Parts: sequence; C-alpha cells; structure tokens
Amino acid sequence: MVCHMFRIETEVDKERSQLLRSRLRADNTAASPVLQKLRGTPGAREVPLQVWALDEAGDLAGGLVGHTWATWLHITYLWVDEHHRGAGLGSHLLSWAERTAAHERASRSARVETWDFQAPEFYKRLGYEVVCVIPDYPPGITEYTLTKRLG
Repeated sequence: MVCHMFRIETEVDKERSQLLRSRLRADNTAASPVLQKLRGTPGAREVPLQVWALDEAGDLAGGLVGHTWATWLHITYLWVDEHHRGAGLGSHLLSWAERTAAHERASRSARVETWDFQAPEFYKRLGYEVVCVIPDYPPGITEYTLTKRLG
C-alpha cells in the first residue's frame, strides 16, 4: 500500500480554483457522452441573461439575473422593490427572461432555487414544479429547487 503525505491549505486561491474547475470539466467531459457532444457548441457556454425594470426616474424597480447553458435558463436572482410588488412586475420580468431564453437561445427548460420565505408559491403559480426540497438549509429555512418546461 502506498501512502502519500499532503500539505493541506485553506486559503482562497483564484488561480487554483480555475485550475480545479478546468480539470473537473475535463474529467466530466471524458466521463459523459452528453457533455462530450455539447463541448464546442454554442450551448456549452454560460451566457448571461439579465432583465431590468426601471421606474420613471430611472431607478431600479426590479430585475432578474441569470444565465443560459445547455438548453436551460438558470435564474440566479429575481427581485422587485417593495413599492412595486403585487403589480405583476416579477411575473413580467420572469416571462421576459423565459421568452428570451426559449426564442433567442433555444432553451427548453428553466430552473430556480428559492427559500420558503421568498417565492416558492410565486414560481408554482407560474408553472414551475418543485423537484427538490432541502430542509434546514440554512438552519430554520427550507430551500426549494423548481423547474419549468419552456415553450
């Protein structure tokens, strides 16, 4: 049996993080025919998708930040200022992002993570289905992952 000694470090290192990411992607691509086929196509890149709502003064009233990748829209953030909530702005932002992803980027599905006190019911009303529930993440909060077929 061969035993190796390793020095373990815990500092944040951007260069090592990038190296680790590239090596993991290479291993994943080698192991997955789906990822092999995807490699080198336009769908292989994460492409930012952002939708902004500005009020008459030009101030931020709401917005959606996400990206498309491999025929999926991933919603990272969706927020509406409290003064504009309840008027359909959040639904409008989400709909705009879904249409853009589906029609301009050939996305077939969307996904989002949200906490129990945020918006799981909002997403369900708009056709999203819960596919994962993680209780106590963080402690005292439940996280939901929801998905929706687009188009």
